[in-house]
Amino acid sequence: MAANLSRFRCLNTPPLRQASRQLLAASPAASRCLATETSATDLTPKRRPTYFKDKLNAVPSFTEFMGMQEEPLSNEDALELRTAMVGPAGKKRQITRLPEWLKTPIPDNSNYKKIKKDLRGLNLHTVCEEARCPNISDCWGGGDKSAATATIMLMGDTCTRGCRFCSVKTNRAPAPLDPHEPEHTAEALARWGLGYVVLTSVDRDDLVDGGARHFTETIMKIKQKKSDILVEALTGDYQGDLEMVAMVAKSGLDVYAHNVETVEELTPFVRDRRATFRQSLAVLEAAKKEVPTLITKTSIMLGLGETDEQLWEALRELRKVDVDVVTFGQYMRPTKRHMKVEEYVTPERFELWRQRALDMGFLYCASGPLVRSSYKAGEAFIENVLKKRKGMTILRDEATGMQKAVV
Repeated sequence: MAANLSRFRCLNTPPLRQASRQLLAASPAASRCLATETSATDLTPKRRPTYFKDKLNAVPSFTEFMGMQEEPLSNEDALELRTAMVGPAGKKRQITRLPEWLKTPIPDNSNYKKIKKDLRGLNLHTVCEEARCPNISDCWGGGDKSAATATIMLMGDTCTRGCRFCSVKTNRAPAPLDPHEPEHTAEALARWGLGYVVLTSVDRDDLVDGGARHFTETIMKIKQKKSDILVEALTGDYQGDLEMVAMVAKSGLDVYAHNVETVEELTPFVRDRRATFRQSLAVLEAAKKEVPTLITKTSIMLGLGETDEQLWEALRELRKVDVDVVTFGQYMRPTKRHMKVEEYVTPERFELWRQRALDMGFLYCASGPLVRSSYKAGEAFIENVLKKRKGMTILRDEATGMQKAVV
């Protein structure tokens, strides 16, 4: 018992160091020996200088910084490509900075946040995010959702192909299709109240039909929920299976889009080996033949090293298969793993090719450094064209009915 009591006292005795501190603090003499005498003025605590905080408060706030108006650059300064040296000492390398015309605002507004919240809530993906589109702040902005555009990407966020310009994730065996995706997509679009929507998808070569039936079901559900909505479908090539192309073309969509991406000579170096320029032409031609009233659309990237003659030939081939709309945009390298930019094409050159395309007979051409295949400016024009066509069809049907009634 005595042994246990002494052990208990030993374990609960304050450490020697703590006891000595208490003894020194209690002894006045010790305190006089360990500290020098100070005056009353020295007892006032001094404020520690906060150099970082002071400097931070001296600069504009983030909101003020984003709203600051810079002096406009001259044409020579805006078109000049600037370089910079980056990297540690001894390993510095020269890089080319983005030209002024390729800089876009940071997406940060209420409408952008609402659309993103809706997409995440319904487990939907957009090519705007997956492909790192520079127009996301422009297309997802606007005063309300009806003024915004978001390109829904169907069949997941993983592609079975590996094009050298695209930042979408790739895998030989992606996850199975979500059977609820067509319903969720139709619900989201009906909720936003949009008048024009764009649907696209990853390539799913692991599926027998390439996902054509899933695409078709989504379009039909959208039309069921809102019959007056205009639908553009940006599809893959379904490995050249034109029966799948015909199925999607007859699903009730209004615009059939399929991108050739680049000129024929550069296709093997830019796109996946399973995609060819001629196969893409066959897809666009088959869609037009199946439903002649469809507007067919394609897109070409500039800045990959193409020549003027190659672009002329690509446009001539597209007109041979009655493609209605073509868009030109600047190729922008997503990461260092992707092919590099050969040239930053100036806005004046984009305008030149827009005029050339219109002179060749294209119904519409959107051309600019930041233009993409689903750029909303082009959609606004196509929407008006489709509405006019539908109005003419209604008037023609009414006139035919009157003639029949008179007879």
